[in-house]
Amino acid sequence: MMMKKLRNISALVVCLLMFQACSEDFLNKKLLGNLTQDTFFMTQDHAIQSVNAIYAKFRSWELAGLPYIGATDVISDDSDKGSTENDALYLKEIDDFLFDATNQTFSTMWTGHYQTIARANLAILNIPNIDMDESLRARLVGEAKFLRAFCYFRMVQWFGEIPIISEPLTEDEYFTQVRQPVAQVYDFIEKDLQDAIASLPEKSKYPASELGRATKGAAKGILAKLYMLEQKYPEALALCEEVISSGEYSLVSQYNTIFTQAQENGVESVFEIGAVALQAAVVGPGASPYNMVQGVRGIPNLGWGFNRPSDDLVASYEPGDPRRQATVIYVGEVLPDGVTIVQDNPDIFNERFNQKAWVPSHPGLQDNGPGNIRLLRYADVLLIAAEAANEAGNSAKALEYVNMIRKRARGNNNFILKDLTITNQAELRTAIRKERRVELAMEQLRWFDLKRWGIQNETLTKVGKTFVNNKHELFPIPQTEVDLTDGGLVQNPGY
Repeated sequence: MMMKKLRNISALVVCLLMFQACSEDFLNKKLLGNLTQDTFFMTQDHAIQSVNAIYAKFRSWELAGLPYIGATDVISDDSDKGSTENDALYLKEIDDFLFDATNQTFSTMWTGHYQTIARANLAILNIPNIDMDESLRARLVGEAKFLRAFCYFRMVQWFGEIPIISEPLTEDEYFTQVRQPVAQVYDFIEKDLQDAIASLPEKSKYPASELGRATKGAAKGILAKLYMLEQKYPEALALCEEVISSGEYSLVSQYNTIFTQAQENGVESVFEIGAVALQAAVVGPGASPYNMVQGVRGIPNLGWGFNRPSDDLVASYEPGDPRRQATVIYVGEVLPDGVTIVQDNPDIFNERFNQKAWVPSHPGLQDNGPGNIRLLRYADVLLIAAEAANEAGNSAKALEYVNMIRKRARGNNNFILKDLTITNQAELRTAIRKERRVELAMEQLRWFDLKRWGIQNETLTKVGKTFVNNKHELFPIPQTEVDLTDGGLVQNPGY
């Protein structure tokens, strides 16, 4: 698969495409050999490598490690920190809503996403000037714009107003960046995604060796999510239905197989980041820490044990719903490879683990993680379509899409997960939101859903989190960034 092939990107390309303005260390590094930004973008191979380096950043600690898990799952009602009580106390602060602007979760996410944006900016600026195949050139720029939009889409939901950086910065320019209105950030994301839709192929147009690259369907799916944020429900529904009618995707017949390696880039995959554990590698360039940080901790020592599915999540499943078993690994359970029973770890309170992040034995150490990171599934698109249809007043269409999800989940057991028949808009809204939670649990989406629905306070207070209105809806701007800009980046309220 294409994303597996990213392991071949040289360290030189990765260093070359780092975000200059995010790190003073970068400004002091000497470039390797004679290859510089002025001489790198010369060939078609350079163009491909520059875009591959953007994808590679999605496997980094900044975008796939503990800070990412903390900023998505742990901060929500879907999970608790996990691991031992005193391990990674900065995540405990996130779990308990006792964080401030110095918590490393926020600085890590900020820096990592802007580094990724910077790689995209370099590719978007330079690839059009390369003498190469025209269709490939347009596609690569479309991929870079999609990935840049994806980063901004996360960042604006986490932080609200943020700087819009659309081209490489000089050192002086970095320290003068200011936050832009949310509506302006939305417009920037929409423009990037519309450009991507126009230039990217459908998934079926890629050869097997290139699967994993951004597609027209992926760009439409993320744009539909943006429209949901803006409450543009007819527009969101129209995009989702274009994805649905494209024939490019379908639901995997058995829910418990979705997150196996056999289903990587499978029929339900709209967008995912590939990873691979190279033979004899300690940490290979194609690996990620995503599986390690959430893996079973103890005997066998497969991971660190963070991101514990919460009691509230476990209780939210309907009786008999097989998705709970496919989402949560319990003590005493045989692991999916059938090799080992999970042993009780006396150092961890009430331990449970995220089965969707589990991977079997692989070469190298724990952080040589080989599991692909699923970022957009077809089921997510169907549920967005259901929600948009309901908000637009079309309950029949909403029921059609949400019941497709329930039908797949119940399989051949017709005694569970009966089709919904609700037509009252408010009641159906509640049912669709619940279905999103149990279908997409532990997939790093819950915080964004709660924010979009405007129910963060009531939901998180119910599970004992000390959520403060008019403060915790947004993350704090990292104090390091406020200091570096001498207050040019104004802090969010309450921090």
